[in-house]
Order: sequence, then structure tokens, then C-alpha cells
Amino acid sequence: MAALGTIRKRGVTLIVIIGLGLFAFIAEEAFRSCEATSNEQRQQVGKVLGEKISVQDFQALVDEYQEVIKMTQGRDNLSEEELNQVKDQVWNSYVNSIIMKKEAEKLGLTVTDTELQNILKEGTSPILMQTPFVNQQTGRFDASQLTKFLADYKKTTAANPQLAEQYQKVYNYWKFIEKTLRQQTLAQKYQQLLASCLISNPVSAKAAFKDQNEESDIQLASIAYSTINDSKVTVTDADIKAKYEENKEMYRQYMETRDIKYVDFQVKASAADRKALMATMVEAQKNLQANEDPAQVVRKAQSQVSFTGVPVSSKVMPRDIAAKIDSMSVGQTTAPFETVYDNTLNVVKLISSVQIPDSVEYCQIQVGAETIEKTRQRADSIYKALAAGADFEAIAKKYGQEGKPQWFTSNMYEAAPTIDADTKKYIEALTQSEGLKNVEFTQGNVIVKVTTRKSMSTKYVAAIVKHTIDFSKATYSAAYNKFSQYVSESQNAEALVNNAKKYGYTVLERADILNSEHNVAGVRSTHEAMKWIFDAEKSEVSPLYECGNNDHLLVVALTGIHKEGYRDIASVKDMVKQEVIRDKKYDMLKEKLAGVTSVEAAKGKGAQVALVPQVTFAAPAFIQATGASEPALSGAIAATKQGQFCPRVIKGNAGAYMFKVVKKAQRSGVKFDTKATEAQLKQQALQAASRFMNELYLKADVEDNRYLFF
Repeated sequence: MAALGTIRKRGVTLIVIIGLGLFAFIAEEAFRSCEATSNEQRQQVGKVLGEKISVQDFQALVDEYQEVIKMTQGRDNLSEEELNQVKDQVWNSYVNSIIMKKEAEKLGLTVTDTELQNILKEGTSPILMQTPFVNQQTGRFDASQLTKFLADYKKTTAANPQLAEQYQKVYNYWKFIEKTLRQQTLAQKYQQLLASCLISNPVSAKAAFKDQNEESDIQLASIAYSTINDSKVTVTDADIKAKYEENKEMYRQYMETRDIKYVDFQVKASAADRKALMATMVEAQKNLQANEDPAQVVRKAQSQVSFTGVPVSSKVMPRDIAAKIDSMSVGQTTAPFETVYDNTLNVVKLISSVQIPDSVEYCQIQVGAETIEKTRQRADSIYKALAAGADFEAIAKKYGQEGKPQWFTSNMYEAAPTIDADTKKYIEALTQSEGLKNVEFTQGNVIVKVTTRKSMSTKYVAAIVKHTIDFSKATYSAAYNKFSQYVSESQNAEALVNNAKKYGYTVLERADILNSEHNVAGVRSTHEAMKWIFDAEKSEVSPLYECGNNDHLLVVALTGIHKEGYRDIASVKDMVKQEVIRDKKYDMLKEKLAGVTSVEAAKGKGAQVALVPQVTFAAPAFIQATGASEPALSGAIAATKQGQFCPRVIKGNAGAYMFKVVKKAQRSGVKFDTKATEAQLKQQALQAASRFMNELYLKADVEDNRYLFF
């Protein structure tokens, strides 16, 4: 009880202490929660309909698709531009799949396993033809091959680790195909459901036929807005504001964009750099003219094109070299010449020119033994037997080989960057002549028999010294220091512009950059600059960025931020002003033509008169006098009877018009077909409805933060 009394005496103090403790605990938990939320947000690539995707999950999807491309195209890696395309495709696919999944859930649409199995049994889906499970005899997808593979996959992954990796790649590819097939099937179901809601009827078909085929010949009086100088039109801020409010929906944007001014300077070789490279090229020219080993000359000059010594067609050579080689004589060496498109200096020596086949049919026997001496002896024995008339295939089978004829083409070797001595000897044995040959290699022999040579063409052996005109470290350092000084003196957008002329730089502008773009101003490796643009405040200037192929210097000033929603009047003022000027010019022309009752009277008021034939309601009339398409004019003509003059001045895109319908008749040779026209209208409706995905996208609250990570 004493303790209880003590507690009661100090109740207020205890309450304060407990309260502070609870507050500290709650604050700590709140801080942890906020920190966790912040960390989660920093790892989010984007969000669609409230569903978030992390950078790890998105990267997994990119890796999956990248492996699919590598597998289907036989590629080892992708370029930066190709990777960017992959990321865009993966993102679009992800967004569309989430949207479609949510819409399908509302309607109760699903793709069951039974439906998928039926699709596989039918084997008609185009995507299935991209799989390894196509029957080569029927040319159709074979579900039994897939079933066998899946069964083998389970056995192999457990029993044979060496084959497991190959099976795993094919299995991953199939899972991607299966996932894609489900997504496509679900989208098709949704589209079919939507399509079934679109119908036509005989009444609308008849009206559409009339709109398309009733032609009017008119006498047209037109006065172009351009006949009135803009300086004669007074435009007030009130006019601009009223027009902006009238057409406000035209100025709505669904994604944030930003405007920039920037300087992109590309570092190029100096005169000293060019002089040094020219000396190297001149030395290479002299050495080739002196008949030094071309392989050594090419290697010493660090040519981008290696020397193989194998005759190749000009089509596989760099195109600037190919343009010269046909007109060169054997033994000729060119002086150094510059090629602008690839920024190189070049020297070429034509060593030989021969006529050899593009395709060769041959059979072969590979010969090997315990030692190289025994190999040579065995090869000589086989060669003599074959030369004496022995059956090639029979001897080949004796040594465990088929010896059957096969084809060798120039495509198999011409584009190779390097060719070793043994490979060169093998190519020469196949292409130089027909008949039986015993070809000695470092590790063994091959007996070849060339039976057919096709498509004889000119091939060249050329020593090519091609070298990029690169800048030196000193040149780059000088350019960097100058650009760095410019950036340090330009700490706001105004200074960036004002200082550019002093340093000899050009300031460029770019409006409405989206964060889904992969680079700035078309320059590679500008990811960090993109991140800065969408994190900066207006008028800020970026740091100096080294980008491109390590040959560009870039600085950016943020000049405008356009949030999602309606563009402010200031950003669209010039556009709105032109609309106001057009309206006022129309009013001036309308007043000028007031009371006109004929085309001749309109001509007296300054209008140009011309006969415009075959105008239909379905197609906007193109008016040569004003150089514009005028849908409003087509509508007015359709509503006017033959022989009547339209007293109303028609407001067009590029001028004011009055007209008389001279003739109105159905296009000759056409006949109304109710069913055909209804089908046409339904197809048009389906085409319009096919844009439903865009409408769903705009309502999906999509957040795209890829620029932060990729």
C-alpha cells in the first residue's frame, strides 16, 4: 500500500515520463516506417493501378527477355540501343499486362489451363512457331515434342549436370512463351468482347455509302488568311485567355515534361593529332609499296581491319574500300585517304585478284594417329587408294566417318575478323581447284575431294590499313579544361547562354523531354544527365558530363517544368495567339463578304474563284488556293443542294470560303451493298476501338521511374 501511495503522489511525473517514453517509442517506429517506405520508393521502377514493381523485379523481366533475344537470334550480347529497346518493350508489356489483368478481373475473364492446352493442341498460334517444338515434316507446332521435352527436362536436370544448363535455357524460353501466350489470349478475349458490342445497321450503312460516294462539283470562292498581315490584327491578353479556356483540353498533357537548353561539345582530333596519324599512314604506305609482310604492316599500324590473306569479295569490305578496290590494279597501293562517314584515314594495297567459287560441294576424311608421322603416313595411304579409284564413302566409314558430300560457302569465312594458317590452307584447298587433295595441318591431315564449284566471282586479297582519326589525351585535356571553365562561369541558364559565344559554343534547345527517353540530345551514355533534368529546379545548371563514346562534353540548363495536367497559358501562348489571329482574320473576311449572294460577287470582293470537282463528305476537300484540307467545307457542301449558292461564309483552317454546288451525283460504277457497307462500318468501329488500350492507360495512374535506374 505504501508503494501504491508513492505512485499516487508522483502520478503526474510518472504520466509525463511514460508519455515521453511512449512518444519516443512511437516516433522511433514512425521514423523506421518512414525510412522503410522511403527506401521502398527509392527501389521502385514504377507503378500501374497501384501495383508497384521494384528495380529487382523489373531487371529480372529485362534479363528474361534479353535471354530470349540472345537465344532466338544467336547473339552473345546486345548494344546499348538494343538494350534500351528491350527495356521499353518490357515496360510496355508489363504495363499492358497489369491493365489487362485488372480489366479482366472486373469482367471475370480468365485463361484456364484447359484453354491453354487446347491452344497447344491446335498449334496455330504464330508465337508457337517461334519455339523449338515445330515438326519439321508438317511445319506445325507439335505438342508431343513439348511434352517429351518437359519430361526429359525433369530427368536431365537431376541426372546430367552437363546437359542441365542447355535444358534450362530452353525451359526458361518455353516459360516465357507460355506466359506471353496467356497474356495474348486474355487480351484477345477482351478485344472480342469489346468487338461484339459494336454493331452496324442498314440505316447507318446507307448514310455512310452516301457520304463516301455522293460527289459534288462546286464553284469555290476563297480568300486565304495569309492575305491579311498579322500586324493588322490586334490580340489582347483577354483574347488569349478566352481562347485558352475555350480549347483547354487541347493543352492537357498526361505526363510531366521538361524544357532544357544545353551545350554538347564533341572533342575531335587536333591538327597535331592528324599530323601524327598521317605519319603512321604514310609509313604503312611505304612499307606496303616495298612489299613488306602485309600482316606485319597492318598490325604495326593498328588497323581496324586485320589481314587474313584469304581472297574475299568486295561486299564484305568496308564500303569506302569496296568503292576503290574494283578499279585498282594488282600491286597498286593507294596514298592515305580520308573517309568522312566513319572518320578514318585509310591505305589499301591490292595484293591479288582471283576468280573462285562462292559455293563448293566436297567430301572429306579427317586423318589422325598416335604421332604426326603416323598421321602423315596414313593420310598418304588413304590418298593413294582414293586416287586409284577406291570408294570415298567406304573408306570414310572405315575410319568412323560418313564422307558424304556437303556444301562450303564464302559466307562461312569471308566476314571472319581473323583466320589462322591452318584455316587459310583449308579454305584454299576447297576453293582453288576441283579434285582430290591431301591437306597437311599442324595437328593432322584432311583428305578432301571437291566435286562441284558454283557461282564463280572475283575475290580480292587486300591489305587494308584503316585507323580512326582519334584525338590525343592532350587534346581531350585541353578541351575538358576549357569546357569546365565555361561551366564554372555559367551557374544559371542566362549565363550559360551569354557565355557561350565567348567560348565558341552553341547553345541548343529541347522542349518537352519525357523521363522515358534514354538519352539527352541523342548522345549516348547520358543517363546521369537525364536523372539530373528530372530532379533539378528551373534555371539550375547541371554539372559537366563526360558522355558519348568518351568524346562528348555536356552541360544542361533546366528552363521549364510542365507538370501533368493542363499546360499554363504562358507555355502555349504563341500557339493560342495564332488561333486567335486566325479567328480574327475570319471575322474580318466574314465582314468583308457580308451580303454576297453569288460566287461572282465574292470575286468582286477579292476572292479567288476555281472549280473544285468530286468533293465528298467522307474526305476533307483539299483547296489549292489556300494549300489546306478543309473538312468544314466538305460538310457544308454535303448539306447544300445542287444549283444552290451557300450564303454563309465557311470558316476553314486556312481561309474563308463561299461556294455554289454546280453538280451533285453518285460516283459512277458503284452500287450500294447493305451487308458489305455494314461490314465496312463495323471494321472502322473496331479500328477505333482498338485504341482502347490508350484510354485504359490514361486512367491507370502509371508512374514510370525507369530513368532513375536505367
